[in-house]
Amino acid sequence: MIATTPKPPYFAVIFTSTRTKNNANYTKTSERMIALAKDSKGFLGIESAREEMGITVSYWESLAAIKGWKLNSEHLVAQKEGKEKWYKAYKVRICKIERDYGFEV
Repeated sequence: MIATTPKPPYFAVIFTSTRTKNNANYTKTSERMIALAKDSKGFLGIESAREEMGITVSYWESLAAIKGWKLNSEHLVAQKEGKEKWYKAYKVRICKIERDYGFEV
């Protein structure tokens, strides 16, 4: 589903990853992180897709909100587990959205 976001400017965190074969608790943790993010101050929405490479884009109202999410204690545990078990590689990019537009039937 395409996230509904406010009029720019706002911010995006783009998390791109490749996975290991270890799936232990991955889905449960991923679902928990999404629920936790949705309850975080400044969260605006999320979009995600996974094939061989996964891309998750979360939208935030400010850089301070992104920093708060990054430092969330449960999220810190999940980040550590990700490095140790679930990801071969990942990249995080933080962007300011200056303009957006779209089409919907």
